[in-house]
Amino acid sequence: MPDILNILVIDDEEPMRDSCSKLLSKDNFNVSTAEDGLKGLELLNHKAFDIVILDLKMPGLSGLEVLEKIKQNLPDMLVIVITGYPSVESAVQAMKAGAYDFLPKPFTPDELRVIVKRAADKRRLIVENIYLREQLKTYTSMDEIIGESESMIQIKEMIRKVGPTDSTVLITGESGTGKDIVARAIHQHSLRKNKPFVTVDCGSLVSTLFESELFGHIKGSFTDAVATRKGKFELANSGTIFFDEIANIDLNVQSKLLRAIQEKEITKVGSNQILQIDVRIISATNRDLAKAIKEGSFREDLFYRLGVIPIFLPPLRQKKDDIPLLIRYFLDKYSKRKNKKISGITNRAINELIRYNWPGNVRELQNTIERAVVLAKSDLIDHSDLFYYPLEPHHSSDNYSLGEVEKAHISKILYEMDFNITRTAELLEIDRKTLRAKIKKYGIKIVGRNSPQVD
Repeated sequence: MPDILNILVIDDEEPMRDSCSKLLSKDNFNVSTAEDGLKGLELLNHKAFDIVILDLKMPGLSGLEVLEKIKQNLPDMLVIVITGYPSVESAVQAMKAGAYDFLPKPFTPDELRVIVKRAADKRRLIVENIYLREQLKTYTSMDEIIGESESMIQIKEMIRKVGPTDSTVLITGESGTGKDIVARAIHQHSLRKNKPFVTVDCGSLVSTLFESELFGHIKGSFTDAVATRKGKFELANSGTIFFDEIANIDLNVQSKLLRAIQEKEITKVGSNQILQIDVRIISATNRDLAKAIKEGSFREDLFYRLGVIPIFLPPLRQKKDDIPLLIRYFLDKYSKRKNKKISGITNRAINELIRYNWPGNVRELQNTIERAVVLAKSDLIDHSDLFYYPLEPHHSSDNYSLGEVEKAHISKILYEMDFNITRTAELLEIDRKTLRAKIKKYGIKIVGRNSPQVD
């Protein structure tokens, strides 16, 4: 959220409005004023505020009535009630109606500063706690990007280089390759890592709600707009916004998204007020955007704006030597999570997992290992514990060359022997020199539980 908070002062006395506005503006708050309850409620419907300072005694709509309406529409709003007719009864009424605090007139500038600062600290804490919970859900370290194939080494290096910049990043690859994990890793390596990371799931949103979801809306701007709402851009302000499956955004919203990126400003649905934004944009898609541009379903200028830094995630079938590492990672993860004592996995099961074509990529492998942990008939996972969905022939190696089969088999035995060269060579019935030559030939990475056993 922005460091500068927005405060609304609702009071029928002009000197009180002016003095509050001047005083709080000096303390680095954005202050708006309203001369009565109706105008104050109208402003709240058209602009996002963090704190309201509300006079309890006003002609027309009373302060207490205004307070009740504010809490109905904006239950999280912090309202400081002020009044020139202080009484225990009025204070109790205000607090029961949801007021944050009560300040009797006349008050000194310091008294107002103290209570507003306390409210501002609480407001920031509320929002920071929300962001912290989201960050804990989405935190991704580089250790969670599993793989030592050449392609994965290059991707990790790209994350380290790109992270500290503010360049837009476009991540492409099939479903299940881990595009969201890479996006979060980029955020964690950026200067914005302590700021919000907000995801927009473009694949699950109804097209008619895209604009409201991205830019927010004001109360009454459409049938279901029962309250003013912040959009994803506002929530991500000063942090990172991640558009997952960006190709699903329709052309109308694409043009508004392009403007938001270029001008660094947005407008809520139903409002004319321009809001400044500062976000880093990362996008992902499993579709061919070049083809979408030719078909007219994706804007070419938006593509170039989003794809300053392109990152391609290869499918799992093209980096099968990472499968043993992924198996170990997911076995450890789900054994602990499911509280199952799984001691390992058989050679036959590993061989089958390596030979399978993985149409669902890493996500499908993860789900397969989780199922195997849950359904395992003993503490050692065997091929009979493996269940694939969607179902696809996984027992034939007809589509692989002899070299691919040999590479997969050596990778499997190396994994089972914890990458110990001597024991692997003995099991394969070849000498260590020959094994090292094949490891070098196929580019197999030697990664043991503690340190490589290359004796």
